[in-house]
Amino acid sequence: MTSEEAPNERRPRGRGKSRSTDQAATETAGIRSNPRRELVEKQIIEQATRLFAERGFASTTLQDIADATGLTRPALYHYVANKDELLSRLVSESTETPAALLHTINERTDLGPTEKLREMATAIALHQAQAPDRFRLIIRSEAELPEDISRNYEQSRRHVLKEFIHVVEDGIRTGEMRPVDPRTAALAVIGMLNWIAWWHQPGNADDDRVIATQLADMAVRSLVHQDPQSASPEGPARAIAMIRQDLNYLERLLDEPRPD
Repeated sequence: MTSEEAPNERRPRGRGKSRSTDQAATETAGIRSNPRRELVEKQIIEQATRLFAERGFASTTLQDIADATGLTRPALYHYVANKDELLSRLVSESTETPAALLHTINERTDLGPTEKLREMATAIALHQAQAPDRFRLIIRSEAELPEDISRNYEQSRRHVLKEFIHVVEDGIRTGEMRPVDPRTAALAVIGMLNWIAWWHQPGNADDDRVIATQLADMAVRSLVHQDPQSASPEGPARAIAMIRQDLNYLERLLDEPRPD
């Protein structure tokens, strides 16, 4: 229980005779799939996001969120236990969900590295385009995140980076991508995709898709080998540059510590 939660304001408890476990489970499943409940939860998340962004996490109370949502504070407890739970949901939707999605794409055997990179970049771009306010909130609130939420947040960020590094490494190994430093390339792609949260205005699904597709294409083009037939007249100079890149990549491999 957070410091702002008074004992007499805890989540209301049911009264009357106890019900069977099966009956309670059935009713709980019905509540979770209730469209109205989903709509209210969405409104709570949206208002919490707005208030956290405007006032900061520490300065926003559950009463503020209840007022903004049009609920009484006791009614709010039917949907959320405390502020930490709300913030945890926001962090999960902004980082844990994308990390899991990227891993799923990376595990596909029907796609090569280039196609995987395109799918991954599109997925992240769409995610940022559809809910930029949540990502901005988390970035601005990093210093205020409770320890357990901050730990999950950092772990999810590492997972996102790991998935992009993995696909770049595979692309280099198969010869589809230029021999660049995988971590630097992954960070560059992620940075480009995350920046959507600061300049894109959500609300139009078609615009979201167009922007996501364009940025995914830019991410792919920045890493894959160009079609040799489209090379400029400066062919020899371009060939020498590519050889230098290959040599730099080989030197990095030779400098890497070898496992015992």
